[in-house]
This record gives sequence, C-alpha cells and structure tokens, in this order.
Amino acid sequence: MKANLIIQGDALTELRKLPECAAQAIIADPPYFNVLEDEAWDTQWKTAADYLAWCEEWAGEAMRVLCDEGLCFIFGQLGKREHTFLHLMSQLSRSHQFHDLIIWDRAVGYNERRDSFTPQYEMILVLRKGDEVKFNKDAVRIPYDEKTIAQYLKDTRYKNMDARKAHLEKGKFATNILRVPSLKGTSKEKCGHPSQKPLDLIEKLVLCSTDEGDLVLDPFFGSGTTAAAALRLKRKWIGIERDETYVQLARRRLHALASAEPQLF
Repeated sequence: MKANLIIQGDALTELRKLPECAAQAIIADPPYFNVLEDEAWDTQWKTAADYLAWCEEWAGEAMRVLCDEGLCFIFGQLGKREHTFLHLMSQLSRSHQFHDLIIWDRAVGYNERRDSFTPQYEMILVLRKGDEVKFNKDAVRIPYDEKTIAQYLKDTRYKNMDARKAHLEKGKFATNILRVPSLKGTSKEKCGHPSQKPLDLIEKLVLCSTDEGDLVLDPFFGSGTTAAAALRLKRKWIGIERDETYVQLARRRLHALASAEPQLF
C-alpha cells in the first residue's frame, strides 16, 4: 500500500477502501458536533444520535484498518454544551477495547462561561484492537532539570547510584495528563485550521505508539499535523481529508517543511 499521501475524500468512504491491519496507529480528530458552530463540517448532523451513528461507522472501519498491536487515538471535549463526546466514549468503549483516556491540558482556558468553570482541557479516547499493544513508554519521558537530578541523587536509599543517575537522566515517565499549550493566533505553527492541534502533542502520540517506519493514519487530516509529526519522526503516513481547501493548506505546509528540513523527505 502506498504511503506518504493525502487522499481527498470522505473519511468513511475512503477508510472502507483501505486493507485490514494496515496502520500501526490512528490519530483521529473528527468534528466534535456543534462545537464550532460557524463551521459547516461541525454542524452537518441534525441530531446527536445521527452524529453518534456516524462515529460508530467510521470508528469501526478505523479499527478494522488498525494493526493488532496498534492504538487508535480519538479527540473530543466535554463541557456544558459539548457533552456528546461523553456518550461517544461510552458507546465506542462498548464496541471496542478501551485502552486509556488521555487528558490534553491546553495550559490556558478558553470561552469564558458565566455559570461554569472555564474549559482548559480536551480528551483523547484511546482504543486498542488486541490484548497486546506496542507502547514505547521511554520515548515520551519528561526530562528532569539538573538541579532536580542532583537533589534526587542525595537520596541514600539507592545503593547503585550510577543506575539511579542513568534512570533520572532519562526523565520521568509521562502520565495520561499531557500538558501542551494550545496554539494561539500569533503562533508561528498555526496555519489556518480552526481546530489545529499542536505538533508537540501529536508527536507524543506518534512516539508512544509507533516505531520508525511504521504507518500512521489520520482520517480527518485537516492541516496535516499528523503528517508533519510522522515525517519528523521517520514514520510513514496517510491522511484523508474531504475539504479541498484543507488539502491544499496541508500540502503547502508539508512543502514548507520539506524546504526547511529537506532531510525528512
């Protein structure tokens, strides 16, 4: 199967054309349903039930395409108005194997609300296909600073201090709360998609779930962040995007990346 390409078309239709067990990881940032009310792609369903039925279909096809040891990451968010993802998580976790729930701490809140807390996080439902998964825990460690390492090395309970120092220098294990600042309007990374995710966040998902040469699939390609992450980390990728505007935006972005970092291509 060809890789490193954008497929322009409907996610469900194009997923059905892909072979079984083709992708080691799937990173899906689908429409959230009536959250971005000015975007036609987020308001195309008449009811929440219609949206949930659609999600069951594309997620089922995505899980078919996923490798037996792979992970599928699905973005969503909760709030007073944006609560459909709560039902989607329950529904998909009954249909498929639940693996984890990651909290993306956006670092700052958004959309101040009069009668509820300011939202500051989004969620990533993680599904798996088999009983065993590929998970590279060391790849997403969080570095300690030198002062912290020096402080921890004063702990005399550890007899093998060389081993202790080697462990500390690798960093601490990441939790399922990932604190990555969201993209602001002035960010150099932001390129024109209203729900663009930070490259650092997507890279963490790619790193933990794949090895070099593995294939990452993004069925809602948008601005091409998954491809940018995959290329930087020497993974193969496929993106599916229906909107011609975003297809062209992603191509321009990847072309700019190729110009800036030609060794990746």
